[in-house]
Amino acid sequence: MTLPILGIVLLALFEFCVLFFARGTLVEACRIGARKATLSGIQEEQIEDEVRKVLAPHLHSGLVVEASSNGKSGDVVVVAVRVPMSVAAPDLLWPVGITLEGRYLYAETRMIKE
Repeated sequence: MTLPILGIVLLALFEFCVLFFARGTLVEACRIGARKATLSGIQEEQIEDEVRKVLAPHLHSGLVVEASSNGKSGDVVVVAVRVPMSVAAPDLLWPVGITLEGRYLYAETRMIKE
């Protein structure tokens, strides 16, 4: 009688752990991209390449990198990275009505341009 409930809890725990790990990787990639954006003469394509180097290959699908690296020294640089949750983790809880479709992992970092 409690086996289905235990199974759902275990699936939820596994899905959460995978999403939590992917979010940590995404935050680290965003920080590295922001660090690259603080340098002078950097283009948005170079920032995206730097983010892609850090992320695992399966997270490249659906990846969106937005960067505001324009400006002069002392301006704030903002780098935002977004990946669909359905790419980051298996959608294990869809049979009980909880789905990852249409949801995103998001990270944003702000730094001062050098």
